[in-house]
Amino acid sequence: MCFNKYKMGSNDDEYPSEEEAWVFYKDREEWADVTPVPQDDGPNPVVKIAYTDAFTDVYDYFRAVMASGELSERALELTEDALNMNAANYTVWQYRRKILKHLGSDLEDELNFCRHMIELNPKNYQVWHHRRVIVEWLGDASKELRLTEIIFSQDAKNYHAWEHRQWVLRTFKLFDGELDYVDRLLEEDARNNSAWNQRHFTITQTTGFTPDVIEREVKYAKKAISKVVENESPWSYLRGVLQHCDSGLGSVCDLEQWCQQMYESGERSPHLLTFMLDLMEDKMERETSERESTLKKSLDMCEALAVEHDQIRREYWRYIARNLSHRFGA
Repeated sequence: MCFNKYKMGSNDDEYPSEEEAWVFYKDREEWADVTPVPQDDGPNPVVKIAYTDAFTDVYDYFRAVMASGELSERALELTEDALNMNAANYTVWQYRRKILKHLGSDLEDELNFCRHMIELNPKNYQVWHHRRVIVEWLGDASKELRLTEIIFSQDAKNYHAWEHRQWVLRTFKLFDGELDYVDRLLEEDARNNSAWNQRHFTITQTTGFTPDVIEREVKYAKKAISKVVENESPWSYLRGVLQHCDSGLGSVCDLEQWCQQMYESGERSPHLLTFMLDLMEDKMERETSERESTLKKSLDMCEALAVEHDQIRREYWRYIARNLSHRFGA
């Protein structure tokens, strides 16, 4: 791809330098044959947007190109300028793809352009969608995992980058080493919800949650919780793992005993107490022999959460207590 020779404000060496002056399309000799199409806001716009002169110029010519159906190199360059001014414009990206396909453009060059745009707009859905389409056309995702890792080094919880990574892993079957990568992320930040979600996604897409895997993952979550009990992320992950378990939750890796030991040591994290409530609810659903005593413990714990350990959700815990009494009371 030939990037525009007219400056659009990039510092990248591949792009025009700061010294190059921007020239309006209306003043470019090679565009003299095109009549710009102004934006039509109707006779009485509620809020008239104050576009810059350069923005108005570029988009007036883009509308003209679309209206005539022109699919040329200069039209491709025009879309580049339009995207530099508004990278979230779906119509421009879609028309750019139409031009690329018509011209048979070098898609490796397009990946380079797209990476540049992602680095400038890492949370822009349209940029990531465009890259996905180009990767699909190429049938080659060899650069994608590394790209997402670069983005995660700047923002480990970038939703669009995680969505792209999951699409690549699932579509091109590139799961080898993914759990090791997630391990590294969680070692760096055990509160990285996205990495915990990725761990669950990877297991779901590969081995599945077999009994052996469930036991392994419960131990993994317990180890993370033991380091920082107040970290909600591994508690949430533990719940997600146990959803795949058919037996009583407390029996898995001695979870009931493990929680009780923490409780008896004086630990009163709301996450611990909430999880203990989950275990007791599961126990009452499966057994009737100790239901009365288990219900009393549950109600006491709800009240402790309401008045001491999680006061901001006081009314919620009292609602839970009423619900438990209704379901399991005599």
